[in-house]
Amino acid sequence: MFGGGGMNPRKMEQMMEQMGIDVEEIDATEVIIRQEDGTEIVFDDPDVTRMDARGQQTYQVIGEPTEREGSEPETTETESAAADDIPQSDVDLVRERTGVSEDEARDALEATDGDLAAAIDHLE
Repeated sequence: MFGGGGMNPRKMEQMMEQMGIDVEEIDATEVIIRQEDGTEIVFDDPDVTRMDARGQQTYQVIGEPTEREGSEPETTETESAAADDIPQSDVDLVRERTGVSEDEARDALEATDGDLAAAIDHLE
């Protein structure tokens, strides 16, 4: 890890403990790094180490990476919950007032955080 130059692993562990560094091996089966351009760097069966030095966590991933085209980002539970928070009656009201589809009405309500007047104004 630090290139101890043949240092006794036990001595290295004692020194790290004295410096307030905690090291933990993580039993990971896969690590995926998603990049802005949509590609993913994938490590199958990697060796992962988490190092905590005075509250700052660092992860080290060792393995043979492969690169692949990414998929669409998954909807998080928070995003799903936000979509579910909009009552159907609000969607129907926006549809009636503006003549748009249900999806367009829901999108407008989501974009305006459920504000009916703002959603209608946005669509008109």
